[in-house]
Amino acid sequence: MTKKKLALEVIERLKKEYPDAGCTLDYNDAWKLLVSVRLAAQCTDARVNIVVRDLYAKYPTIEALAEAEVEEIERIVRPCGLGKSKARDISACMKMLRDEYAGEVPRDFQALLKLPGVGRKSANLIMGDVFGEPAIVTDTHCIRLVNRIGLVDGIKEPKKVEMELWKIVPPKEGSDFCHRLVYHGRDVCTARTKPHCDQCCLADICAKKGI
Repeated sequence: MTKKKLALEVIERLKKEYPDAGCTLDYNDAWKLLVSVRLAAQCTDARVNIVVRDLYAKYPTIEALAEAEVEEIERIVRPCGLGKSKARDISACMKMLRDEYAGEVPRDFQALLKLPGVGRKSANLIMGDVFGEPAIVTDTHCIRLVNRIGLVDGIKEPKKVEMELWKIVPPKEGSDFCHRLVYHGRDVCTARTKPHCDQCCLADICAKKGI
């Protein structure tokens, strides 16, 4: 089976397994997703969803967060870890949105990459979830699973994984496919324990079953 055919089969099986899979970060504005995905680095989405409640209660708009003291942002987001750098990036990002984009999140991948604290993973997430554009979000679950399944071969660098997946994943499927990999990686193809291959809908086509 070619990698392209394997990708299509994996996509269809995960659709059946996780029909309603979406982003597990809570947000109702594009800028809030930018904040949350920055906080999610080395932190669980569940914890981020709790922490941002206090952040948005005190700073409910881009303007308010842009004007906030970095130290006060850090105090609130500290439970997510790396509080100093995350607070600094959030403050700078909100200032840039306010001053250069009239308080709007740009609908352009390269423009998103220019925002402080925004890398390819974050930019792809915004493009896919907010704007409905083709996107490949290579988080840790995605990288681990596509290597195990055999969609990529021993590639761990996120951008390289992303580029390989663009070759074999239909553009319209990329965003939802990556969300489903997150669900599957948490529930079945786990990192901290041996993967639960006996429960896996991909077991018969997985290149590294049981590893």
